[in-house]
Amino acid sequence: MERVAHLAHGFAQAHEWDLKLYRELTSEQRQFVAKTLRERYYGKHCPDIRDVVAGSRRRVRQA
Repeated sequence: MERVAHLAHGFAQAHEWDLKLYRELTSEQRQFVAKTLRERYYGKHCPDIRDVVAGSRRRVRQA
């Protein structure tokens, strides 16, 4: 993905430019962006939440 710069004259024009760029992304580019953001936030060696939940048992509270 190549970097693109755009000089906007106002917040509305900048917002429209952002929306235009998001619409033009392919599904592969969207998946790449999502994976990159997930790795930045959670790290590369994060346990899968499904494994954590599957190992625990829920207790039903009796009133």
